Amino acid sequence: MKKSIFSFLLFIFLINAHATNSADVKFDMYKKAFLERFWKLNPEWASSIGNQKYTQLLLVPNDSQRIKEVAFYTKELKFLKTFPLATLSDLNKIDYKIIENELQKKIWQINVLKDYEWNPTYYNVGETFATFFTENRTPLKKTIDAFYAKLKNVHAYFEAAKANIKNPSNEHLQLAIEQNEGSLSIFENDYVDSVKALRYYPEHEDQLLKRGKEAVAAIKSYIQFLKDFKNDTPRSFRLGNEFYADKFKYEIQSQYTADEIFAAALQRKEYLHNEMFNIASKLWPKYFGSQTMPTDKLVLIKKVIDTISVQHVKAENFKQEIEKQLPELTAFVKAKNLIYMDPTKPLKVRKEPGYMVGVAGASMSSPGPYEAKGTAFYNVGTLEGWSPEKAESYLREYNKYVLQILNIHEAIPGHYVQLMYSNLSPSIIKSVFQNNTMIEGWAVYSELMMLENGYGNNEPEMWLLYYKWNLRSTCNTILDISVHSKNMSEADAMDLLVRQAFQQKTEAEGKWHRVQVTNVQLDCYFTGFKEITDLRNDYKTKLGNTYTVKKIQ
Repeated sequence: MKKSIFSFLLFIFLINAHATNSADVKFDMYKKAFLERFWKLNPEWASSIGNQKYTQLLLVPNDSQRIKEVAFYTKELKFLKTFPLATLSDLNKIDYKIIENELQKKIWQINVLKDYEWNPTYYNVGETFATFFTENRTPLKKTIDAFYAKLKNVHAYFEAAKANIKNPSNEHLQLAIEQNEGSLSIFENDYVDSVKALRYYPEHEDQLLKRGKEAVAAIKSYIQFLKDFKNDTPRSFRLGNEFYADKFKYEIQSQYTADEIFAAALQRKEYLHNEMFNIASKLWPKYFGSQTMPTDKLVLIKKVIDTISVQHVKAENFKQEIEKQLPELTAFVKAKNLIYMDPTKPLKVRKEPGYMVGVAGASMSSPGPYEAKGTAFYNVGTLEGWSPEKAESYLREYNKYVLQILNIHEAIPGHYVQLMYSNLSPSIIKSVFQNNTMIEGWAVYSELMMLENGYGNNEPEMWLLYYKWNLRSTCNTILDISVHSKNMSEADAMDLLVRQAFQQKTEAEGKWHRVQVTNVQLDCYFTGFKEITDLRNDYKTKLGNTYTVKKIQ
């Protein structure tokens, strides 16, 4: 009897296992086919992560195209729901939810947010064309042929852009002018130089260069259109409560709401102020001798930070110092056995491309999951043309200590390492539809991880400046939510950044500009940091004395 029951249960188990496996096989087939269909409607995105199948396509962003996209995303969403979620493996359940979120977000962006009407920076072909020249993935002739084919729709692209724009925000209007002006060198210099290097017959070379000139004319026409735009009823750059809550849901994908994250950030700010006060109090005699210590906590912290911040590199050596520090960070990670780093994955420091200006002074451009041998680029903003006062303010912000933490965040073991691992995911869905909260959260977490393991020799100055940097991530969230959903004024924003977060004026002004032309993105840093540290702390509790940073169970 017992044997019969066991046989029956085993039979039921095998049937269920087969059904589950069968469901996963079908879903895996669907994912592959879905991506193929998805890239046809998102060729620029595909190219940016190394899939060059549709690299010659430049879609025209007109009403017809948007109707086509909504129909596609709606149809895919309906088809996705034919897969019973409960029958899928845990990994495929995650992929299901990722795809579902992406499709819902796309429909919401087109039908509800409609930023293609009020955000002129939406239209910029600089990045998609720049990818042709960032690496020599293909022979030059093949590169030029694809570039030439893609140029065909540039004029129609910007004509559609002009037709779409209705009541843009003034801030996005100005940034669009700057970024599109920055993209011109790709067509006026990079493309022209590459065509001439091929030494075609004169008539063929003229044909290639003519289309490049037509693209330049289209971009300049768009720039002039923006400059001449009569913006009598400009949209506010503020996203507003309803849009903010929806965008937070789709892009942050946290277990917490925006309000809960806001409350947690305020609590973290208070904690950081207390830690910084304790360190600054101990450092006071070292830098100020017997001078009377300020009674105001924030004034004390600021005076100590300002004194330490005069230790910085010269403006002309900023990029070189970053290049110098990267091998040192790599050596530390290896010595402490924190995480494996593939030595075959190249990382190069470069001057920030013109089409990227006006958002962040430092960033990472990593190869996508379709380009196994791609190069990661650490983009560094230039101080060229800055007044001595502005440059000094910037360099004090990125002083001797903060510059090291910046390099941890952007490169090692921050974005460069995390994005390298992202490409190794067994699921292409997870690699393609990356989560910014994880990306930024890991980079912020990696800063703490490095200091906890002895980076900086536990110098109080390093910890004080680390806390200041972490306060920056925390205040990013406070700032973004306050500005876009609570109508925070510029004066209050500057008070938060300068007095409460101890930022230099140049940095604070740059952040105020950034929060006007972006939204929700600044939430990624603190939200991801909180999610990851919460998970890490639970994991440490579970493993007890057997816990190590690198251990995977």
